[in-house]
Order: sequence, then C-alpha cells, then structure tokens
Amino acid sequence: PLSPEEKVKILELALVTKRTPQFPGSISVQSAGVSSSLPPLNTLFRGDDVDEDMLLRAVEIRRKVTAEILKEALVKRGKFGITYATNLIKCLPDFIDYVMIEAAAVKRLPEFSDSSFNFRAETVIEDSDVVRLVRWLKHNALPYTRIAKLICKSKGNLESIRRLADWLKTVHVKGEFIGTVMTRAGDDILERSTEELDEIVDYLESKGVRREWMGYIISRCASLLCISMEELKTRVSFYLDMGMDYKDFGTMVYDCPKALGFLTLEAMREQVNYLKEFDLNDKQLGKLLAFKPDLMCCSIEKQFKPLIKYLYYLGIPKRGMRKILVVKPIVFCIDLESNIVKKVQFFQDLGVRADAIGNMIMKFPPLLTYSLEKKIRRVVIFLLTRAGVSQENIAKVIASGPELIGCSISEKLDVHMKYYLSLGIRVWQLGEMIADFPMLLKYNLDVIRPKYIYLRRTMVRPLHDIIEFPRFFSYSLERRIIPRHKIMVENRVNFNLHSMLACTDEQFKSRVEDAVKRRLDFESRVQEKSLSDSQKPDGALQSRVFREVKSL
Repeated sequence: PLSPEEKVKILELALVTKRTPQFPGSISVQSAGVSSSLPPLNTLFRGDDVDEDMLLRAVEIRRKVTAEILKEALVKRGKFGITYATNLIKCLPDFIDYVMIEAAAVKRLPEFSDSSFNFRAETVIEDSDVVRLVRWLKHNALPYTRIAKLICKSKGNLESIRRLADWLKTVHVKGEFIGTVMTRAGDDILERSTEELDEIVDYLESKGVRREWMGYIISRCASLLCISMEELKTRVSFYLDMGMDYKDFGTMVYDCPKALGFLTLEAMREQVNYLKEFDLNDKQLGKLLAFKPDLMCCSIEKQFKPLIKYLYYLGIPKRGMRKILVVKPIVFCIDLESNIVKKVQFFQDLGVRADAIGNMIMKFPPLLTYSLEKKIRRVVIFLLTRAGVSQENIAKVIASGPELIGCSISEKLDVHMKYYLSLGIRVWQLGEMIADFPMLLKYNLDVIRPKYIYLRRTMVRPLHDIIEFPRFFSYSLERRIIPRHKIMVENRVNFNLHSMLACTDEQFKSRVEDAVKRRLDFESRVQEKSLSDSQKPDGALQSRVFREVKSL
C-alpha cells in the first residue's frame, strides 16, 4: 500500500506534460528508467474505498495538463504571444473540460488504446481546429474574452461557429461585426439551423424590411435570430395593427431594431399603453413609433415619468407635452439631469422666467435637442456681441423667438445681420429691432429684399419707418402690402406702417373711410372759407388756411 504523499507524487509525475530541466548527471524520478518503474496510474484507485480527494486531485491535475497542451498549441501553431494565450485559456474552462473528456473517451478506440493522455489531448485539439478559429476571430477584431465566450457557447461543436459565420455573410453582415453578433445572440444561436435563420429573414423581408438592411439590423440586434417564428409574427403584428404599412414598419426596424427584438411582449404593451395616455390613438401612435421607434426602448420609470414631472413644473400642460411628443419625440429620449436641466438653468440665468421657458419649449420643441455649448450658448453670444442685442433685452429675444437657436450662425444669422447693416441701420438700432421682432433674423432674404425695394422706391418711405416697425417684413408683399398701398394712393390718404398693416381688412377699410371723410371735410371747409374770404387781403386768407390745416 502507498501512502497519501506517495500517491500525490505519482499523480504529479504521471500527468506532467514535460520533464523538468535538470543539471547534467543528475538522477531524477522523471528519467526514463525511473518513470518506467512507477506503478500504473489505475492502481491508485483500485478497491471499493476510492479516495474522493485523490480523485478530485487527479482531475484537477489533468485539467492543468490539458490547459498547458492547449496553450502550447496556441503559441506554436497559432503564433500567439504567451500572455495572450494564457489570458485566453483562463476564460476557456468549459472548452478545456471538453478536450479533457474527449481525450479520455478516445482511449476506447483501438488506435488510441496505448497512447498517452497528452497525445490524445493534442489530437482532439488539432481535430477541432480551434487554433485557426481563434486566429480568424482575432483577425476580425474580437477580444479574447468574447472569443472564449463564443468557443464555450459552442459546447465543442466549433463547426457550428464557422457555419453561422458563413450564413451571416450571406445576409450582408460585415466581417468586423460577425463575431459580435455571434456572442451577443442567445445561447442557442449556434444550435439553430440555416433553414430556421433563413425563415426569419424571409419573413421580415416580406413585411417591408429590405434584404440589404438585414446585415445592419442583425448587427445592432442579434437577439432577433433567436426568436421563434410564432413570437416574431406576434411582434410584427403588434406594430402592424397600429396602422403601420410595410414601408413604415421596415424603416422602423432599420432605425431601431431593438424595438422589435429586444423588449419582451409585456414590456412592449406597457410602453404603448403609457404613450396612449397622451391622447394618441392607434393610428397616431403608429406614425409616431415609425418616426421615432427609440421611444420603445426608453424606460418609463427612469426617463418618461421624471421628464413629465419636470415639464409640469415648467408650466407645460398635457396638451403641450403631447405637442412635444408628436413634433420632437427625441426629447423624451434625452437624459433629464445631464442635458435638459442644464439648458433650462442656462435660460434662467439669462433672465427668462420659468413659465416663459415652458412656453418656449411648447413653441419650439427642438430647442431642448440642441447642444448647450456648441449651439445655444454660441447663438446667445452672437446676439449679444454682434447683433446689437443688449443684456436687458436678451431674455426677451430668446423667449419671443426661440427659433433663432436653431439657425446657423454662419449661414443665416451672420448673413442677415450684414444685410441689415448694409442698408444703413446701425448695430444698436438693429438690436432694438431684433428685440421688437426676433424673427427679423430668420426670414429668407429673397423674401425681405423685394419688400424693402417696394418700400423705398414705390412707397417712397424713409429707412426710419423700418426701424420703428420691423414687423413690416412679416407681412405678405402681394396679399397685403401692395393692395393696401394702392388703396391709400387711390384715396389720397397716408398712414404709418403700423396703422397700415397691423389690422384686419375691415379695420383698414374703416380707417381709410375715416381718413377720406376727414380729408373731404377739410377740403370743403377750405373751399368755403376761401370763397367767403375772397374779398380779404391775401395775407389774412393764407393765415386762416394755415390755422385750418394745423387743426387737422
């Protein structure tokens, strides 16, 4: 009988992968003569009283031997570095156990009955072609952690990885994303046949998803490949029943594949029911999700509800929130604390009241989607430093014309500013005009130029009239300015621009009639007095006419 210490030593000597280097002339138990005299390994586990600790120790030693053999194969045949091979093997415990079990199983075959465990393990590793597979996955920019996860997921059937990779190429998945798709898909992805995968792709294509989009969609949501056909049909019907046509459904899946394959059916229903609380019917909701399917991936508790409470604090009613959701649904996908709150605080620092900020957001929902540093702050600085807007009026300008935030400085605001200055308007006057009418910087110059030319050449008005009433440019030249000017000329009356344009047609007609009546009364009085005073000196007549004109 052997002592436990002797059994452990025999295990270590019998399962070691290679001889330990010795100095010349030394005698080691690993030498050929001594190792051959060791008792057979199976003599350690004879009898009914098998030492379980010794058995576990043997398995652990054999596992380490298998890992060393695999590392040697990666370094020698795969030309990998020792560090890379060591890190990869640490993440491959399941595959190492597979090699160890297979190496033990092939001993039953006649050709391997007399071979050593090391030889059998090397043969299993070589037949699996794992080294070449690791090289290919690493070439496709896959880190060793994902490579190990993919190999372990295959459960030893490495051929399934190659088969799936070849199929992914047929649906236009780029090589750099093939490994990522295989690791991010479900655990049973390698067990699915190509017929099952083709059925999924063909069904989506029949519902409006173009085949050339499949690679992009699968790369972003690999879990679609693991959904059963029954569940996939249920998910597709969930959106089509909202009134989506195939074209809208296809673009929705392309824009946000997770809306179809990431959420559970219960989560999808909960998301839709919450969005319906904004007084949206199925058809309106279908159009909304086709336009912004990312809404399906936003958390109700972490994103929607905190944002709703914050908008309510700013004085935005439910109808205003509905407008924001319909016009710019991406607002509901933006982080509240790190994005929206900072922008609102910036407007408050400018002097805009909280209720005015709510009106700004309702009037121009895209306001919350612009970058604070790259867009909003730069436009405000431009208005203050170059457009002549004073510090006292900047809050009024932003609150009255939040659309200015969305204008390009170089292509819109700066061009308009230079045009108005070229007319002879001074910078401080332009600032006052913008404070009175912020949209002055937003209108198209092709619309403004004809109005200015008509004002100066046809109406023969001074530039000061525009400075006093910049809203002149907001009225239609063909439908309001020209017709009313012709009426004034025909009736020989004259109004300032505000009285001429800032009224309805009935009010303007009434003003013209009153002015014509006053003119006729004046002319009749002048004519009567001129006849009665015809006998008086010319000087007295002229003074009386002057007093009459002055009274009018």
